[in-house]
Amino acid sequence: MIQPKHILICIDLLLAFSCLICAFILRFLSVNSLNLLWREGLPRICVFLIVTVIISYFFELYDKQKFSSRKFLFLHSAYAGLATFLILSALFFLFPALEFGRGVLFLSIALFVLAQTALRFGIRSFSNAAHFSTRILIVGSGDLAKQTAEFVPKDQNIHSYVRFINCTDEKSVVAAELIVGDIQHVDELVHDYKPQKLIIALSERRGKLPLRKLMHSKLRGVDIMDAPTYYEHINECLLLEYIQPSDFVYTQRFRMTSFMKSYKRLFDLISAAAILLISLPLIPFIVLLIKLDSPGPVLFKQLRVGEREIEYFIYKFRTMTQDAEKDTGAVWSRKEDPRITRIGRFLRKTRLDEIPQLINVLQGDMSLIGPRPERMAFVEHLKESIPFYSTRHFVKPGLTGWAQVCYPYGASDEDALEKLRYDLFYIKNYSILLDFRIILDTVRVVISGYGGR
Repeated sequence: MIQPKHILICIDLLLAFSCLICAFILRFLSVNSLNLLWREGLPRICVFLIVTVIISYFFELYDKQKFSSRKFLFLHSAYAGLATFLILSALFFLFPALEFGRGVLFLSIALFVLAQTALRFGIRSFSNAAHFSTRILIVGSGDLAKQTAEFVPKDQNIHSYVRFINCTDEKSVVAAELIVGDIQHVDELVHDYKPQKLIIALSERRGKLPLRKLMHSKLRGVDIMDAPTYYEHINECLLLEYIQPSDFVYTQRFRMTSFMKSYKRLFDLISAAAILLISLPLIPFIVLLIKLDSPGPVLFKQLRVGEREIEYFIYKFRTMTQDAEKDTGAVWSRKEDPRITRIGRFLRKTRLDEIPQLINVLQGDMSLIGPRPERMAFVEHLKESIPFYSTRHFVKPGLTGWAQVCYPYGASDEDALEKLRYDLFYIKNYSILLDFRIILDTVRVVISGYGGR
């Protein structure tokens, strides 16, 4: 399903290309100057477009929920433009064949920032029109229906609504004034309310739905989906409480082909080796700081659960005092944990303590991207309390992952459940593009220090 951010990325690519053409014409005051643009071929045009869009993504300019803030749009567009100029200038210095010239580069980025900001303000203005409203009818009035209404995106559009349709004899827990009718009159309700989506939110729906009438609604253009699917689309994680084993069996997802495994392994080897080489100058300083900060070994080694629940030794720079769990046994790290050393807190915030795990990636115990590896003591406990927890072990654990960039550090059963929602979303929807998105988000997380503990 195509999301608005994907459409916005495509529009930005066209905007960036148009601004580049305009910059050449303005700089040289001639349409013939475009020959200078085509002379070096596509590589430098592609580099400009890709860097521009990646930086915009990095500064959250594809998050439609944040367009309501004028300050956010102005500041983030300006920061993105400045970052794009600096990064492209550095690339042009390293690879002169890609260079446009500073004048053209400045003009093209300035035009793009203006056009991009104007586009966001246009979206912000038109979001109050009836055509852009969120109109939802939820079939059901029980706990699942109420929960579904809570994760419908909120907006300020006066034409938006969320209403409920009674379907079964389950106990109603939603406000009576929000219930607009009965499922047997769904044709009339769809005609009167003209919803964009009809969401089936029933804990038990076998034999309860008038499928022929729902089929008529779908043929009229109404998007019909069940609550778990809608939750996945909106939140990019899974509603595990209402997923059945058959949902794993009959879907075309949750399947890692031989090609995917081969690509992922090749990507892991190249990426881990490259990051390790880049990190080498930092390692002596990290080692020295750890030794000066507290007594004990520099490296920390611990058994973690990997693919197919086979244990392996994970390597990290030590961030806690020596023998930190001698008296307590295996416990989660908590906020302001007194066991963490001064330099350890910095290493965790910047994720520099993870550098030795690149050895695990090269050895094949881990992947660059995947679920966070846990200890067997936690795994055995979580398998008993959380449904489908073992499913996360059908892929290799990762140095970073979808759960790590979307949810802060977990330190409880509830946190483990929330992170599992993201882990299973990643396994279900694995793709090269999702991996690339996680890498971009990981850079943003490392810079912001989000979730480190």
